[in-house]
This record gives sequence, C-alpha cells and structure tokens, in this order.
Amino acid sequence: MLSSTVLLVITLAAGFYMAWNIGANDVANAMGTPVGSGALTLKRAIILAGIFEFAGAFFVGSSVADTIKDGIVPWQEFSEANLFALGMLASLLASAIWLNIATFFGQPVSTTHAIIGAIIGFAVLSNGLGCVRWSQMGSIAASWIISPIAGGLLAFLTYWSIRRFVLESRHTIFMARRAVPIATGAVVAILALSVIYKGLPRLKLDLTLLQALPSALLAGLAAGGGMWFNIQRRANSNYVPFRERYTVVERWFSRLQVLTGCYMAFAHGANDVANAIGPLAGAISVFRDGGSLASKTVIPTWLLAFGGLGIVLGLATYGFKVIEAVGRKITEITPTRGFSAEFGTATTVLVCSKLGLPISTTFVLVGAVMGVGLARGFGALDLGVIKRIFLSWLVTIPISAVLSAFIFQMLRMLAGY
Repeated sequence: MLSSTVLLVITLAAGFYMAWNIGANDVANAMGTPVGSGALTLKRAIILAGIFEFAGAFFVGSSVADTIKDGIVPWQEFSEANLFALGMLASLLASAIWLNIATFFGQPVSTTHAIIGAIIGFAVLSNGLGCVRWSQMGSIAASWIISPIAGGLLAFLTYWSIRRFVLESRHTIFMARRAVPIATGAVVAILALSVIYKGLPRLKLDLTLLQALPSALLAGLAAGGGMWFNIQRRANSNYVPFRERYTVVERWFSRLQVLTGCYMAFAHGANDVANAIGPLAGAISVFRDGGSLASKTVIPTWLLAFGGLGIVLGLATYGFKVIEAVGRKITEITPTRGFSAEFGTATTVLVCSKLGLPISTTFVLVGAVMGVGLARGFGALDLGVIKRIFLSWLVTIPISAVLSAFIFQMLRMLAGY
C-alpha cells in the first residue's frame, strides 16, 4: 500500500513530467514558424522561448486554477478526496505519456484536450458516464473544426494581401514601406489588447473591451509610427538594387516574426502552465495536507516556478521535433508567410477566447500554416504530414481517457483504495 508521502513524490514527478511534455510539444506554437522561415535559428528560438515561457509562467501564471475542470466533470461528483487526488495523478501521467508519444513522432497535439480526455477517463471509471457533462464536449469537438478554419482563413487573407499588394507589385519596396508599419501596428495592437482585455490574473487587468481598446490602438499607432520612421530613414540612406527587393522585404517581416514569437511564448507560459500545475496543485493538497475537495486551489509561487522550469527543459531537450514539423514540413515558410500564420493565430486565439470557445492554440497555428500554404496552391502543402496531424488530433481525447482509466485503476490497487 502506497503511503501519502510516496504518492506526493510521484505526483510532483508526474507534474514535472507533464510540464516537460508541454514544453516539448506546445512551444512549437510560438517558435515553429520563425525557425521554419529562417527568422531565428533553432538555438536562438529555444533560448528566447525558454526565457519568455518561464517569465510568463512565473510572473503572470494563473494564481487560481480550476483543478477539477468543473465544466466537464463537476467536482461535486467526488465524495472522497483520495480518489480525486489519485485521479488527478492518473490524468497527469496519462496526458504526459500521450504527449511524449506524439512528440516522438513530431505530431503537434493539444495539451488541453489531452488533460480533458484524461480527466474524463478516470471520472467515468470512478463515477460512471453520468458524471460527465457531455453537452460541453460538443463545443470542444466543434473547436477542432472552427479554430483551424478561422486561423487558416485569416492567415490566407493576410498572406494573399501581402503577396498581391507587395510582393507582386511593380514597386515592391515602395509598397513594403507602407505595409510593414501597418502590419507592425496591427500586431502590437492585437498583442496589447490580448493582455489588457484578457486580463492576466497577477496583473489584475480585467478591463472591458471599450476600456482596453484605446490603449491597444495607441500602442499600435506608436509601434507602427516607429517602424515607419525607421524604414524611411534606412530606405533614404540605402539604395536597394532591384534584384534584392524581395530579400529586403522578407528581412523586415522577419523582425515582426521574432516579436510575435516571443509574445506567443510568454502567453503560452502564462496560460498553459495550468495544464500541468492545476491538477498537480489539487492532488498535492490532498496527499500533503489531507485536505478536502474544493473547486479551486490556490497555486503557490514555487509551484509556478516548478512548472515553468519543466516547460523550459522540455523545450530545450526535445522541442526541436515538433518545431521542425510545424515550421518546415507542412509547407515552405518564409518570413512573410510565417508572419501571416502568426498574425492569423494570435488574432483568432484572442477573438475566440473572448467568445468563450474552447480552442487549442496548436490547432489554430496548424490551420494558419495550412492557410498560408493554400494561398500558394494545394501543391504547396504536404498532405501526408497534414493527414498524420489530423489523425493525432482525433485520437488525443480517447487515447488519453483510456490511458488515464487504466493508470487510475492501477493506482487504486497499489494505494489500497
């Protein structure tokens, strides 16, 4: 029979293992396209992502997490604290194992859906099918379709506009001088709005849209104006040969890619660290303190650092596999194409999160990369890679659920519950 101390140590290890796998698989959302376009080397991408992922997780990571995912499985269904804690431990192990397998094969999957599937698996085994709010699963399934299409459509339109009005223009540099500042302003405005309007918990920012919009627009105008001034100054002092016009334009857009990549890494660390630390916090509160069940558990600072470190190590040691899959294998990525994909992703995630749609950043980014590829024709896409990615999406929830149920049963036997 396993003691509470042994279970506590195993739970901490499982939480760190889950965070490691989040870093290995999910951080491609931020750095896949900058690496694929050549805006960043893999080494620099890992360094930058590591810094911003940890900063996001530690400084503005969720201070309160819904550890029982009440929207899918009501926490009141669990009458015994120890069974709930074992279920959270089983969920961490099951979702982490599936993420590890997916990363080994270079497949980007949703860590959120892996956790949801795992929680469903142990909950059904423990309390039966009736404990799951199956109606909520419909919106999750719909997100598999809605989010990639939305991200793909916006990325398609963005890249089509850049190609039509800049790259195919007879006056490429002239048009780029106007397009790049506009793009910079739009990116900064959207990123600022996502922070101010979405409201990161520790910053206590929870403004309404009307309150946040002026500040975001002002930030966008300032950034766009600064980029316009910088480009005009450089363009007036440096003559660009006709044959180098595309190289110059791509270089301008590569700087935007670094900006969006760092932002997405920061936001990912802040938001997705809870996929590992939320269930972990709930489980250790039972194993360590013998606590009772509660719908919310306060996450201590050391646990956020613990999760942030796990994400960074996962990225540094194993993240290259999925980064290469997203950035290089779906379609050929250049800075203009990479910018279009990241712009489509950031905008779609912001809008859908405000509408309350349970989307996956992974799904949106892959859809956006596909949208950019479609703007160049079907021949630009590697359909074999896309087919494998879609298959991994479809099986994430059921595989995580089955694994979790199996592990939960094994843990119950070992713990004597």
